[in-house]
Amino acid sequence: MQKIIAANWKMFKTRAEARETAAALVSLLAARQEDAAGRLVIVYPPFTAIAEVADVFAGMAGTATGAQDVYPAEEGAFTGEISPRMLADAGATWVLTGHSERRHVLGESDELVGRKTAFALEQGLSVMLCVGETLAEREAGQLAAVLERQLAAGVANVASERLAGRFAVAYEPVWAIGTGKVAGPEEAGEAHALVRQILRSCVGPVADETPLLYGGSVKPANAAGLLALDNVDGLLVGGASLDANSFAQIIFA
Repeated sequence: MQKIIAANWKMFKTRAEARETAAALVSLLAARQEDAAGRLVIVYPPFTAIAEVADVFAGMAGTATGAQDVYPAEEGAFTGEISPRMLADAGATWVLTGHSERRHVLGESDELVGRKTAFALEQGLSVMLCVGETLAEREAGQLAAVLERQLAAGVANVASERLAGRFAVAYEPVWAIGTGKVAGPEEAGEAHALVRQILRSCVGPVADETPLLYGGSVKPANAAGLLALDNVDGLLVGGASLDANSFAQIIFA
């Protein structure tokens, strides 16, 4: 299975800064094309910089541009929101849904995440659905229950044939995001095995072809170890992806 290495730039970078970082990344990838083989590199810049990154990536094999969020409607009176058509027009082919900051900082429900996932797929975008537990939920032994709830809602009303080649799941333990803490091999392995098992019960055999990514304080120093784990098919990188050299080290791990 192709490894996906994704960068979530969150609320960082102006258009000029995004273009500069994307151009530096393209140069690094071009210099090591053989090492980048078998990798799909996705960058999720802020909405304002999607077109800039997509323009830089144009014609560069093995790269894609994504959006950090989407609204489940074609258009309408939804102030501050953005539609799949607008994202595609800007050059995005992928979108994140259910990122922990959307769930826990901005209050998105499992049901809304599911609506966004289904609508984005219906409208032709590929989707990376984010799931994961808080520290309190993990300590209370609720890991499986949380993953089951989030995954079931996340793929509700999605026809399994829409998922093949256009869907990925990122497991991101909330307690490891931006904290410097990383799930250990046992913790990450257990969670990814659970995600695979639950996804099979939700969507059937296509689950075995669905890339599962780990996200949470990923750095050049731990990337190779994470990618070596069973059921870890890629990485969703936050802060360490803001610098092209740092992100390239993760891509080539």
